Amino acid sequence: MSQRGDVAMPAEDVAAHLAHGRKLQLATVNRDGTPHLVSMFYAIHDGRIAFWTYRASQKARNLARDPRVTCLVEEGDGYFELRGVQVTGEVTRIDDLTGVVAIGRLIAARMPSPVASDLPPGEVAAVLDGYVAQAATKRVAYLVETRRVVSWDHRRLVN
Repeated sequence: MSQRGDVAMPAEDVAAHLAHGRKLQLATVNRDGTPHLVSMFYAIHDGRIAFWTYRASQKARNLARDPRVTCLVEEGDGYFELRGVQVTGEVTRIDDLTGVVAIGRLIAARMPSPVASDLPPGEVAAVLDGYVAQAATKRVAYLVETRRVVSWDHRRLVN
């Protein structure tokens, strides 16, 4: 088997890696064809990567023109610790407030909360819910329709 085949993750490991991560690198295509690369918080919704952004952001403008994306979720510091999943696909845009709020809640629930140590869990949820409701009025959400997945787990090289 090739080294590429040796490091590829089985589907269940890919799903677990994506479910465990909180941030991804998102690449969209600028008007001039160059990549636009940003870090984004994300969640998994019905097995798909979900993210949200401000309606007027560069990535939103890029996606309105060209829905293709590449998402990278990677971890590890040393070469033999590197693990990653790259998902290439096209986005489906969610504009309705109910849908944007739903995606926002999924993402907010996965983010570390600076108020978590000062408030009881029920109050933390209320603060996050308030943030999501307010932010959602200025945002749009996306679901990534996967076309291709590439994965690697360099820990497999030392076993």
